[in-house]
Amino acid sequence: MSRTALRICPLCEATCGLTLTIEGTEVTGARGDRDDVFSKGFICPKGASFGAVDGDPDRLRTPLVRKDGELCEATWEEAFDAIAAGIRPVVERYGPNSVGVVLGNPNVHTVAGALYPPLLLAGLGTRSVFTASTVDQMPKHVSSGLLYGDALAIPVPDLDHTDHLLLLGANPMESNGSLCTAPDFPGKLKALKARGGTLTVIDPRRTRTARLADRHLAIRPGTDALLLAAMTHVLFEEDLVALGELAPHVQGVEELRAQVRDFTPEAVADACDIDAGTIRALARELAAAPTAAVYGRIGSCTVPHGTLASWLVDVLNILTGNLDRPGGALFPQSATDRTPRPAGPGRGFALGRWHSRVGRHPEAKGELPLSSLAEEIDTATDEGEPIRALVAVAANPVLSAPDGDRLDKALDSLDFMVSVDPYLNETSRHADVVLPPPPPSQSPHHDFAFNALAVRNQVRYTRPAVPLEPGRMAESEILARLILAATGMHGADPAAVDAMVIDQTLGKAVKESHSPVHGRDPKELAARLTGASGPERRLDLMLRLGPYGDGFGVRPDGLTLERLLGHPHGIDLGPLQPRLPQPLKTASGKVELLPRPIADDLPRLREALRERPEGLVLVGRRHLRSNNSWMHNVPALTGGSNRCTLHIHPEDAEKLGITGAGAVRIKGAGGEVVAEAEVTDSVRPGVVSLPHGWGHDRPGTRLAHAATDPGVNVNQLLDGSLLDPLSGNAVLNGVPVEVAPLSEKITALT
Repeated sequence: MSRTALRICPLCEATCGLTLTIEGTEVTGARGDRDDVFSKGFICPKGASFGAVDGDPDRLRTPLVRKDGELCEATWEEAFDAIAAGIRPVVERYGPNSVGVVLGNPNVHTVAGALYPPLLLAGLGTRSVFTASTVDQMPKHVSSGLLYGDALAIPVPDLDHTDHLLLLGANPMESNGSLCTAPDFPGKLKALKARGGTLTVIDPRRTRTARLADRHLAIRPGTDALLLAAMTHVLFEEDLVALGELAPHVQGVEELRAQVRDFTPEAVADACDIDAGTIRALARELAAAPTAAVYGRIGSCTVPHGTLASWLVDVLNILTGNLDRPGGALFPQSATDRTPRPAGPGRGFALGRWHSRVGRHPEAKGELPLSSLAEEIDTATDEGEPIRALVAVAANPVLSAPDGDRLDKALDSLDFMVSVDPYLNETSRHADVVLPPPPPSQSPHHDFAFNALAVRNQVRYTRPAVPLEPGRMAESEILARLILAATGMHGADPAAVDAMVIDQTLGKAVKESHSPVHGRDPKELAARLTGASGPERRLDLMLRLGPYGDGFGVRPDGLTLERLLGHPHGIDLGPLQPRLPQPLKTASGKVELLPRPIADDLPRLREALRERPEGLVLVGRRHLRSNNSWMHNVPALTGGSNRCTLHIHPEDAEKLGITGAGAVRIKGAGGEVVAEAEVTDSVRPGVVSLPHGWGHDRPGTRLAHAATDPGVNVNQLLDGSLLDPLSGNAVLNGVPVEVAPLSEKITALT
């Protein structure tokens, strides 16, 4: 007999509510939850395929432990015994930095992935930390940290109320949005146009989003910062700067005016391949709109000036008075945010507190560039020990980082490696221990990360839709036991990890004068927490202490876990509201418009005014039915348009002798791949596009469907040397490549 259960979709950043149909313990269907307070029934092909993703027969069901060189099924006890025996000797002999930790994108899509990795890092004490952020959004974290003093204070466009939206390097019709959590992003764009608003898209590809736009400008890849700097110049030159109510909260306006003086529209036009008159029109329209928002995403982050471009997105919102106002870009207020502190100066944000051992790359937000992982393993220096052991949690850097071939070899040289992963994939195949979490239907869900980026304040939580399968272990227990095994406490009760966090959090909260529990007894407060598990008790704690919480009885109508469980479709907390100056944590207590690291990097942008790259450059591509390398093993989500082909403009194809579909050779600084060409005018001349996340052809994996059409790893075209210097973010877009028919061999890049 079938039944239904609610579940928040964990397959992309839109976080849509689902209604699952379940036969026994199998998810047989998924549709949008029409009563969900946030998504209101919207669903995309990934959500509709939830059952297929959940029930993938290639998902691992028991731990794997390497014995005599082979990965074999093992008990959970054997797995954690092996971890304790493998990691602790490395730490004790070579120090904590000899253990690297890699955190992948899926961590932000699970409860356990949000709650436990910070404890693992703290327990190990390692600075060898790498995440997917440095092949994605780290420039936005750095620019927000420098502007607002908090790397997590990222304003999002008020999609439901804006009159004018300018998108750069973003394709939300395919991605469903990123760093801007918005179920039915496509519907919101159509609603913007229906109410008479304007949509402008800056993208070298004519994407589905670009086809919807009132104006699409096919910019030369990698020049977003130049375009935005020129728009900023126009605002100053034509007296269009109007801070409005922001004025008391902003410093550095006149200093910024001087710094953008050289970036005239005429100076940047050739580099961007957008004429000066159009650039001036963009700035004037932005300033004239009743409300407006500028939004940049991965295409403007994964370029040589990614931090400057991310900074200038916010600069334009600030100078036009559109930051922190309805219809502009506002700071969301998550239900699990910390108790709001009184406005005032904070510690600010620092870069480069330590550096990588080999390339001397500065840390950003406590992380080193993922591009440097291989050299940190395989290169000896006098600057300390290389990485000898690695913990990879939901990470597949062999496909997601530049030069996967080098990393592939480096992983084989490790003394010990553990992967927390549901699959034996291109990275986890190197592990000595693989710990498989249960499928999403057997896990709870709350969006700790994405609610802090949501276009409407709301809170939702769903318990597991299906009981934990016999022999499985909850992801929270897996990570708690991993923490204990890796930090010298192997065998301790995993519940002690959550209890420790609760005790520490309450102990700190009762000492804070602005906390609703100031001066109270932490033990009495801990006893009042509810929940069926440690993670639920921690969620209850965060809700109670958060901005909408009950403060442990101080506000009787406030949020608690019990109240949230009584609203299975979520609780609407209202539209985004102006919040300045409360979110600011800069040393000045103001928005610091021209931080020193930004000013120091602007000469590099001025040098780019003279650059006129010739030949082809490469950009990535997003598919609606995919999310990085996660879903290529699900038949329902591959095929059709979701294929690993090289898009090339007809003019370029003709010059190179490429006719129709056929294999072509693509060469970059990091290597060479062969892919099928797809001749299309959806890319501008001089640009080719290859999607990210493919390359499922390595031996030793268990991805049966993905292996039937493996595609190629676009990141193998990169050697990892190109980074945005402020953030350490990999340059993935606008990189030079050479393309030739398969019959012709490419000898070198020009």
